[in-house]
Amino acid sequence: MNVDELKKDIQAYAKTIGIDEIGFAAADIFTELKERLRRQQELNYQSGFEKGSIEERTEPKRLLPEAQSIISIAVAYPSRMDNTPRGTKGDRRGIFARASWGIDYHVALKERLDKLGEYIQERVPDAVVKSMVDTGELSDRAVAERAGVGFSGKNTSIITKEHGSFVYLGEMLTNIPFIPDSPIEDGCGDCTICLDACPTGALIQGGQLNAQRCIAFLTQTKDFLPEEFRNKIGNRLYGCDTCQQVCPWNRDKDAHFHEELEPDPELVKPRLRPMLHLSNREFKEKFGHMSGSWRGKKPIQRNVIIALGHYKEKTAEEDLVAVMKRDPRPVIRGTAAWSLGKIGTDTAREALAETLEKEDDEQVQFEIENALSVMKVK
Repeated sequence: MNVDELKKDIQAYAKTIGIDEIGFAAADIFTELKERLRRQQELNYQSGFEKGSIEERTEPKRLLPEAQSIISIAVAYPSRMDNTPRGTKGDRRGIFARASWGIDYHVALKERLDKLGEYIQERVPDAVVKSMVDTGELSDRAVAERAGVGFSGKNTSIITKEHGSFVYLGEMLTNIPFIPDSPIEDGCGDCTICLDACPTGALIQGGQLNAQRCIAFLTQTKDFLPEEFRNKIGNRLYGCDTCQQVCPWNRDKDAHFHEELEPDPELVKPRLRPMLHLSNREFKEKFGHMSGSWRGKKPIQRNVIIALGHYKEKTAEEDLVAVMKRDPRPVIRGTAAWSLGKIGTDTAREALAETLEKEDDEQVQFEIENALSVMKVK
């Protein structure tokens, strides 16, 4: 087996199956990442969504004992869409982050990695491969950085020279000893635009993120959202693109290479009020193919309610009162109370006071009382 020729053939084949960037790295321990993860853990900066122990996330051979190399892939996705619907007073809309446009990227990348793995095993029958996308133990970004796919920006995203940071990442462990590609030079320099633009100050310093303050993480939580973040979320229903939107490397980057990743404008910028009334089945049928649906309906509906409060949308008052009084989920009832407090009408005040007499959940009671107190200050 000529490994150099095989590598060139894999690079060529990757282009034919919709892989936009590919790089090769050694399956050595990610020593620097290990220290960074330990520090993140000490500072409680982790999201809680991470899979595996620090050792599993930084030692490839724990996942595939015979691993010699890691193949990193990147697939570019759109940053703009045509015919973007506009929300208006009385007809407000939310927004899903670009990473949730089109079909779930886990599916899109897994299909490509499966094809790549089959191709490799056809060429090398005794090849061993193990692929993962985002939900695996390995850090997609650390692998991509080592493999020269891109550099790690101060916004903690991998930034590729051709496509900016609007790329999905995945990787494949293999026992084939490929010659590694070289990492590319850091391209951020003294720029701090992303740090300055972060709505919650989640980017502590170049390359360090406090996930507990990151809107992209917060929109995926299922509990009550801390008060300090509610106004900052605005109309975001899933994810946050701010640190990518402001990045100079993303200027004029807008990849429309893959039909399955194209956004449906009515799904990625949906009307808010109808989303309050979706059943679980309706939610899955409408949004289930999108990565933004992975946590289910509850976080999205909570964020819908926050967005309506953010807009002080009086036309949603009746819907919010019904939710506050009848929804079985305390987080949804309590968030509706907060939103009604933001709207601040006499009708909202009366509904809050009436509901407080019957509500038996302590956290919901707190939210109602807080909403009423805010309205008194007004």
